[in-house]
Amino acid sequence: RERRLLMPPFHGERMRTYGQLICELVDNAMSSLSIDTPFSARKLAQEISLEVMFKVVFGIYQEDRFNRLKSLMVKLTDSLQSPFIGGLLYFPSLQKDLGAQSPWGYLRHLQRQISELVDAEISDRHQNHVQGSDILSLMIWARDENGQPMSDAELHDELITLLLAGHETTASAIAWALYWIHRHPQVREKLIGELHDLGKDSDPTAIVQLPYLTAVCNETLRLFPVAVLTVPREVKEPVELMGYQLEPGMRLYGCIYLTHQRPDIYPEPKLFKPERFLERQFSPYEFFPFGGGARRCIGEALAQFEMKLVLATMLSHYRLALVDQIPEYPQRRGVTFAPARGVQMVLQQKF
Repeated sequence: RERRLLMPPFHGERMRTYGQLICELVDNAMSSLSIDTPFSARKLAQEISLEVMFKVVFGIYQEDRFNRLKSLMVKLTDSLQSPFIGGLLYFPSLQKDLGAQSPWGYLRHLQRQISELVDAEISDRHQNHVQGSDILSLMIWARDENGQPMSDAELHDELITLLLAGHETTASAIAWALYWIHRHPQVREKLIGELHDLGKDSDPTAIVQLPYLTAVCNETLRLFPVAVLTVPREVKEPVELMGYQLEPGMRLYGCIYLTHQRPDIYPEPKLFKPERFLERQFSPYEFFPFGGGARRCIGEALAQFEMKLVLATMLSHYRLALVDQIPEYPQRRGVTFAPARGVQMVLQQKF
């Protein structure tokens, strides 16, 4: 039986603190850019997302460990773009560790180094007895219904899941949003107007509730979801579904991409139209970029929070433009999809 952990509230002042930190991290990353020098929006978003993951989720400020983890995570996610490594994720029989020079061995070598650093961080927290405002602190101090904390092994697995699944996906979603916003000037102007009406130095919790910003993020996740399939479900007893007879042992995957492309649900599905999310409410069976049911993505709330604040900070403080009008298209990176060209942009002005 799964344990139910009782964690302190993940809202209010805590979310305000996270929000202010995310906005600061965006400004720090943007300060490294030079006017009129092209950059990859996906790589920049990955840099920001990694910083958010380490400082908001892990609370890691120790420079050496932070830099080592960041370097390893970039190597790991970049390696998944290789067909020799990323392709192995789909063929378990070929996943053989033949040393760090072999494709699967290299991946496992990186994973082991990341695991060692995560374990070291957990160990340090226990020894120092420090309760910070980061999510790792929440998890360490969380208790189940019997008053028992999570074991180090459970903490390790939760953190690795958040780290591996959380930063790359959010970075790709942010890059896609920047692409669509700057591909459609009217969308950009409407977003800037909404942010301007909220006022300067707005509370992060107010920013994430803005309706048009939310609609833009939702339409981004609809058009090119980062994950195209849900976690599989296994049939337990015979059942008929939409005219198909399903037998025990069969595995079913919900196809997020195809559902989001249905013209009966989303008229003109190939067009980027944020207004559709202002005009009607979509059910969890029509719009589910984070999966659904009990296997819904655990990082959904943080991902949406981060995505909105990163976009709001960039649009409020900087003027960006696409380098060219060559269309972006999705390309597989491991088990997720990202903009193939990385969304090439240029910084035109800092406000």
